[in-house]
Amino acid sequence: MTTPKRSLLKIILLGDSGVGKTSLMNQYVYKKFRAQYKATIGADFVTKELQIDDKLVTLQIWDTAGQERFQSLGVAFYRGADCCILVFDVNVLKSFETLQIWHQDFLKQVDPSNPEKFPFVLIGNKVDVDGGNSRVVSEKTAREWCEAKGNIPYFETSAKEDYNVEDAFINVAQIALATDPINIWPLDEEMPSHCDLERVEESMTGADLPRGGCAC
Repeated sequence: MTTPKRSLLKIILLGDSGVGKTSLMNQYVYKKFRAQYKATIGADFVTKELQIDDKLVTLQIWDTAGQERFQSLGVAFYRGADCCILVFDVNVLKSFETLQIWHQDFLKQVDPSNPEKFPFVLIGNKVDVDGGNSRVVSEKTAREWCEAKGNIPYFETSAKEDYNVEDAFINVAQIALATDPINIWPLDEEMPSHCDLERVEESMTGADLPRGGCAC
């Protein structure tokens, strides 16, 4: 009889400042939404345990800063990712236009063996704003962008209203699992802390590590 195993998947959230990356993460993990905007400094992560079919999965979701002055810090956290979630605000055209830069920068920093096959998911957030009357990026335009990138899955969400958020993250987990993640442990063994994970550890250098030597 095969010993049941669990996987840890490293997920990266990328996009311009203010598109709602932190709100999406907090809504999915904690079912909380904070109306006051607070910019992410550097990078932070949370974990969420779930079951996909017969597999136990721990998502390690990394929320990175969207401001240009923090982007050089963020790249140290990209490497070793199992999937990247690109986020834009459907009401802000610039946040959609910069997706190409985020996409290219991520692939450049991670340098996957097969860039065309690396799993991405696109999220168009804040569809609730003004009843949808202020949106400037149509669903059709977003889906065409995804098709041009190899049919990236696309989800429209509202972190505020908790619309489609869970479905998006479950899809992310399913896609990441399909790429044969390397962080897998038998259920009867203790899963190491994030500081000991191969994916996190291999992505950091001594100069990159925050005080305390932990990538958190």
